[in-house]
Amino acid sequence: MDARHNGGRRALVVGLGISGIATALRLRQIGWTPVIVERSAGRRSGGYFIALFGAGRAAARRLGILDRLADRGPDGAAYDIDRAGNRRPGLGFKDFPGRPWMMMRGDVEEAGFAALPSDVEIRYSTVPTRIEQDPDGVDVTLADTADGTSVTERFDLVVGADGLRSTVRRLAFGPHEDYLRRMNYMLVAYQLPGALPGHDQTDSVILAEPGRSMWIFPFKDRPPTVLLSYHTDDVDAEFTGPMIDRVRAVFGPEPAGPVLGAALDVLESAEEVLFDSVEQVHMDSWHRGRVVLVGDAAWCVTLYAGMGASSGMAGADLLGTMLARHPRSVTQALAEWEQQLRPSIGYLQGNGMQMRSLFVPATRFELARRKAMVRMSKMPVTSPLLRRWRTKGKAARMKDMDFSHPDFARPGLTGPARVHA
Repeated sequence: MDARHNGGRRALVVGLGISGIATALRLRQIGWTPVIVERSAGRRSGGYFIALFGAGRAAARRLGILDRLADRGPDGAAYDIDRAGNRRPGLGFKDFPGRPWMMMRGDVEEAGFAALPSDVEIRYSTVPTRIEQDPDGVDVTLADTADGTSVTERFDLVVGADGLRSTVRRLAFGPHEDYLRRMNYMLVAYQLPGALPGHDQTDSVILAEPGRSMWIFPFKDRPPTVLLSYHTDDVDAEFTGPMIDRVRAVFGPEPAGPVLGAALDVLESAEEVLFDSVEQVHMDSWHRGRVVLVGDAAWCVTLYAGMGASSGMAGADLLGTMLARHPRSVTQALAEWEQQLRPSIGYLQGNGMQMRSLFVPATRFELARRKAMVRMSKMPVTSPLLRRWRTKGKAARMKDMDFSHPDFARPGLTGPARVHA
């Protein structure tokens, strides 16, 4: 469908991350004119590890970027370790439900950016400061943070793809406190320069203790990355002092040992570090009039679910589909988009809460349960049960199903509709 069939409709997409780029790509495919604004002064590079599951790969294929993506996950071993460096066979991320492709956030952003037509307008150092709408359109005031100027423009649709603490959500729906649900956990993610002591670069390494953990995510063609995660009773206090001091205190007072110690030493001088609280976004509606939220801004499922990139791309893909199906009514398109997407997202948010205990056991009981699962996975009698959970259980099916398929929720179909049921 070209722009003439959509009346040359114009959409503002706020955020140049995975969800924002995917939204712009899909809107352009159906003939809309997307304008992207990004708070940063330029494109981000690098970023922490992500997983791309079947839902995300299906969306990437329709967006025309799957051929630019590749699984960086290696075939190395997975180990559970203690602080002394003793190790035993463990369960890595690839042993969790679903069939993830492991990659960096920048891999997906680069693939999407390369696919954007050259005439798609992108404005850096630009943020919305006011959003006012009527039945026929949305007036948005955009501020250029570099030169201090601002301009008010009219759009047919505004898409907030600007992350957990979305500016669009705050302006159009209300303060963050109304929608963020803290899990009382923190995460720290950064890249290592190479393998940790006693391990190969392709090893998955997990140190799990009550209330804190270290995960090493390996890649076949680049150094591994680290995820430190820990419980806190006061999220706000975590941001009041130097990050490295807080992290070292949390993982003390016991000696760190050779592996954890090396990882903490790298953190001292890491160039790019993600340090943030673990939160979900819960909203009664992801759209209001002609303003809609996509990805983490609408439903953040948390890193523990592993579905942030996949659900963001799927949501963007389906948004374009519904707008194309309802070219005369943006509001109807948004209502049907949310109706189809919400059950899958709701399940994934619940799964993120459940998976937390595997990433960072909160208590000795949860730690013992995790160890029991690892032992079961290595025993001839019980390993088939764990393998079935990983490949055919509900979580695996939900992560790999194509829930942004345009006919996913329509009755009388086999395939996607049957899986969803």
